[in-house]
Amino acid sequence: MSSSDTPVFDIQPNAAPVPGSEREARIADPGFGKVFTDHMAVIRYSEDRGWHDARIQARAPVELDPAAAVLHYAQEIFEGMKAYRLTDGATALFRPDANAARFKRSAQRMAMPELPEELFLESIAKLVEIDKDWIPTMEGGSLYLRPFMFASETFLGVRPAREYLYMVIASSVGAYFKGGTPAITIWVSDDYSRAAPGGTGAAKCGGNYAASLVAQAEAIRQGCDQVVFLDAAEHRWVEELGGMNLFFVMDDGSMVTPPLKGTILPGITRDSILKLAQDEGIAVREEAYAIDQWRSDAESGRLRETFACGTAAVVTAVGTVKSTNGDFTIGGGGPGQMTQRMRQRLVAIQRGEAEDPHGWVKRLF
Repeated sequence: MSSSDTPVFDIQPNAAPVPGSEREARIADPGFGKVFTDHMAVIRYSEDRGWHDARIQARAPVELDPAAAVLHYAQEIFEGMKAYRLTDGATALFRPDANAARFKRSAQRMAMPELPEELFLESIAKLVEIDKDWIPTMEGGSLYLRPFMFASETFLGVRPAREYLYMVIASSVGAYFKGGTPAITIWVSDDYSRAAPGGTGAAKCGGNYAASLVAQAEAIRQGCDQVVFLDAAEHRWVEELGGMNLFFVMDDGSMVTPPLKGTILPGITRDSILKLAQDEGIAVREEAYAIDQWRSDAESGRLRETFACGTAAVVTAVGTVKSTNGDFTIGGGGPGQMTQRMRQRLVAIQRGEAEDPHGWVKRLF
């Protein structure tokens, strides 16, 4: 698509926005994913017209025909990112170009049209600008952004759809885990796999998360916060949590993280931590790590820390691992020094409190 083909956004402000006093009450302690802003971004796609009808409009329900392809064949992808209030009062995004690139890769895998990266970034910027007052001022508060795309064509044949709807909604958020959990407990899934070679594990699509929910429900029944998945082939190698990547910190100061081989989502927070570790001269090995080795290293003391990372929770310590083979605790069961350091470094860059050597923070206004 040439630049001349790029649609121009029609800005249609909400005629009845939430009153300021009510908005402030909602965002004082918003939790996660429950408080939504006044507007949303919408762009349509059809095979004959390409991307068109770009709008910022009042947030509203989506009308779909019962035969819309997404409802039957799950052609759907999404992203997760945040807008932050910097220390100088400016508003910024963190590595939005990486989200735009991953959105395109997900679209390729799901046989969907690729949204041009500049259009993705413009939709985010325009929505944040009109809803910037929804960014919470509380410590750790941010505006969580959810760009997504789905097949909207009315058709029941099994083929890639010819019509799609791209949208962005925004939610005022605080901490992902209730009470700012210092360390989470996770459950090892014996019966379920998140992804298999040749599957959609590296794409950010709803089907991956739907398949993980039965295991997540099992984890909750076991008194755990999250579930960890093993590889589908041997059911031996640690892959990732239901929505976060994992790092293992060894007694020699080095770190290990499972490699990206198509079954693990290439997390942007994961990639950021790899670069921050490299900046500090910390050795990080991207290599397979077995569940039995995880237990053995934790019990011997060779493993000092384990942490999970992702956009929503940023960096979170893993304190205890539970399974049908028994439980084990990592280090002292709470956040270790490396976990805290990586979280503090990353958050300080995101909030404009520290130098940004990689140019990750994109100021909007």
